[in-house]
Order: sequence, then C-alpha cells, then structure tokens
Amino acid sequence: MKIDIFSHILPNKYKEALHKEIPGSFYKTLHDSTPALFDLDKRFHAMDNFEDLTQVLTPTAPPVESIVDPLKAKYLSKLANDEMAELVLKYRDRFISAVAWLPMGNIDDALEEASRAITELDFKGIEIFTPINDKPLDSPEFFPLYEMMSRYDLPIWIHPERPMNYADYRTEQRSKYRIHVAFGWVYETTVAMSRLVLSGILERFPNLKFITHHAGGMIPFFERRIIWSIERAKISEEDKFNHYLKRPLTDYFKMFYNDTALYGSTSGLMCSYAFFGADHLLFGTDMPFGGQLGETFVRETITSIEGMDISDAEKETIFEHNARKILRLSA
Repeated sequence: MKIDIFSHILPNKYKEALHKEIPGSFYKTLHDSTPALFDLDKRFHAMDNFEDLTQVLTPTAPPVESIVDPLKAKYLSKLANDEMAELVLKYRDRFISAVAWLPMGNIDDALEEASRAITELDFKGIEIFTPINDKPLDSPEFFPLYEMMSRYDLPIWIHPERPMNYADYRTEQRSKYRIHVAFGWVYETTVAMSRLVLSGILERFPNLKFITHHAGGMIPFFERRIIWSIERAKISEEDKFNHYLKRPLTDYFKMFYNDTALYGSTSGLMCSYAFFGADHLLFGTDMPFGGQLGETFVRETITSIEGMDISDAEKETIFEHNARKILRLSA
C-alpha cells in the first residue's frame, strides 16, 4: 500500500463557506482550477490510476486565521473537520485518516478543536501553517498546543506559506515570477524548523513529532552550513542557545519527519534520505495539485522514490510503514 500523507482536500460545504470570505482572491481562483480538491468523482478517477493508493486528508490553504476573525475561524475549522471525518467514514478504502484544521488565531479555540478532532473524530494529527499570522512557531503562546500533541503522541503537519506581497527585495512591493512560492515557501519551512530547534522546543518536548512539507526544506542540503554558521559560530548573548541544548544541532533537526513532495526529484530525495534516513521520510505528493487532477505529482513522486538507490524494504518503509507507525494506524 502507498499512504499519501500530504494530499489536500477542500470539502464542499467548507469550500462554499470559505469562498464567501475570499471572493476574487488568488486562493479562490486556485481552488476553482483544481477540481479534484472538491469533486470526488474526479479525485477517485485520478486515484484509480495507481495501485493500492490511499490518502490522509489534509486541508488546503489558506489558513483560516489569516482571513477571518477568531469566531469565524472556529466555525470554519469545525465545518472542515466534520466534513473530512464524514469522508473518511464513508470512503475507508480511499481515505485512511484525516488531519485537523485549527483556528490558530486563538490558542484556546485551537486546543479545543484539536482535542475534539482527535478524541471524537479519530483524527491522527493536526496541520498548522508557518508563519501563523506572521508569528514564528516558537512563540510561547503555541507551547500549550505542543504539550497537548506530545501527550497525544500524534504529529503536527507544517505547511509553509508566503504571500506575493512579501517582496524578494526591500526596494520592491511584491515577489515576482512566483519566487515567493518556489523558494519562499521552502525558506519558511527551513526557518520554522530552525526556530523549533534553536528555541529548545524539541528539547522541552522530546516526544513531539513534526512532519515537514517538501522533504525538510533546505536543511538536508545545508547540513555543513548549519554546523559552521550556527553551531560553531560566535552567537550574540541575545541569541544564545548552547546552554539549553544538550546535543549537536543536527541531532535535533533529524527528529523531524518529512514528506516526499519534491514532484519527481530522486536526487533531492536521496539528499533528504542521507540526512534524515528512511525512517523519517513519508510518502506525500501534494495531490491534487500538479495538473491532470493531481496525477502528475503522484506519478512523479512514486517514480522518484522507486528510483532511489535504497533497499526495497526501505522504500516500503517510506511508502507505508512510517505512516502507520507515527499515525498509529492499524495494519
């Protein structure tokens, strides 16, 4: 079996309510041009092209806290989660589980919805964005959520985001050529991972599990730069981290779990494998994005994993066993 742990969904009732809040936006246009997000017939047609493919449902952008007030965000999150739970219950052969959408603009509401989704809806984790309303993931207000997820022993999916108005240069007003997506999102993942490590959150909550998008961002490629530019560099007193981290920095970065959504790069996956190991890579495609109802990303991701210079047992670990283990899924 292949368990796609990062496949996006936009349930219809949630889609209708969301689009009332974002008329004419980039996201509405993106959603409308990606029908397999909400049209199950088209989604299943695409999935049928792949043998033994099942999905973990993850909500798609934008994060609700970035577009509406906390009260509406709470309503939208609950609506999305209830619909995803219904889909998992109705289509067990297609959807093995789902990941909760949280109203992160109010941490008490987020804690309440996370608990409800896990204990009542049987969800296997939560998804948050980075940054959260321009706040870093190591902000103390988010610590109660990390403590909760550590106790539940279920993972937190991290999805990066950077809007077009985040310019590439301070002399400009917006990012050009989709650089904010191609590289900005990867940078946001990398910064979030770094802040979670350097702030001591992974030391404080050693049982906490994060799943990154796009194979761990820049971290695998820049292992040596991390060592020389941060670990062994002279750090200002304001940014000191050595006194509360007990191990080398790379040990903490290797605690992250990471999906394979590089859209067909075997060499990129081998770089991630060399750093994280097979036990911390999980099959994830970003479906249904990628054209042809998402088939392209799925096909290219499968091909890139199959092309890796690793054992068949390790490939099975990436395709299925890691997801079963950290999501505590039955065989």
